Amino acid sequence: MDRLDELAVFVAIIEAGSLAGAARRLRRSSAAVTRALASLETRAGSRLVERTTRQLAPTPAGLELAERARSLLSGYDTAVSGAARDAVRGLVRVTAPVLFGRKHVAPVVSGFLDAYPETQVELVLADRNLDLVEEGIDVALRIGQLAESRLVARRVGQVRRIVVASPDYLAARATPRRPADLAEHDAILGAVNSGLREWRFGTNRVRLAPRLIVNEVEAALIAARSGRGVARVLSYQAAEDIAAGRLVRLLAAHEPPPVPVQLVTPSQDFRPARVNAFLDYATAALRALAVLRPAAVEGGPVL
Repeated sequence: MDRLDELAVFVAIIEAGSLAGAARRLRRSSAAVTRALASLETRAGSRLVERTTRQLAPTPAGLELAERARSLLSGYDTAVSGAARDAVRGLVRVTAPVLFGRKHVAPVVSGFLDAYPETQVELVLADRNLDLVEEGIDVALRIGQLAESRLVARRVGQVRRIVVASPDYLAARATPRRPADLAEHDAILGAVNSGLREWRFGTNRVRLAPRLIVNEVEAALIAARSGRGVARVLSYQAAEDIAAGRLVRLLAAHEPPPVPVQLVTPSQDFRPARVNAFLDYATAALRALAVLRPAAVEGGPVL
């Protein structure tokens, strides 16, 4: 196995999150992928991933190498294909969740269209996961763990599920200090979870007394800002309100682990140049967003 191929295998391991996933993606044996990783770690002189029985986690050295490897492999692909800038043309179909797509993906699309004048983009905003093959979608932004192993993913950041309320609401009611305290508060519940009427914090479940049930996150945020009760949303959804002091983040010590934000495609085999160009452009732009960085996920005013 040549050294460039070792880097390609390593990037596949990082993006798939497991040796078995990388083997499936590359259509190689798990043993071959394991040997490639061991050889690369020997050559690098440091451990690149931490191994457990269930998953792999890149070390700081591994993350740094993965970024450099992606750049090197992208440059190699461009050199081999001879793909010139004006060869990137045609339609790219993209989907994303409604609020994230409106706030963050739409500006990325606009920048991509400026960078590649001969392209067109169809942006489909939907809070349900569309079937990429059936719907003819080239690229999807997904928040959370992927249920479909056949999809190829690039991680661009992470977010947390957080509990928020307005300062006025908290002034009128006792501030919850532990998850169980939420049972005594007015909850703003999403319609998807209205049948459960509970929030989970690790192994603990808190039964809620919802005063309001809505089927759209912006409506929940409006209600929370107006002092209607406590709401549970994703960190990026409430980031502007928290920064402006309109909402306060509660129970940060009890939040579940962050969930990944990923760009996914149906396949990496024979992708058109326009799709590869969008993936590269969107990956760089989204990784630069403060709301997807670990520091932003961990930070912010909390009680």
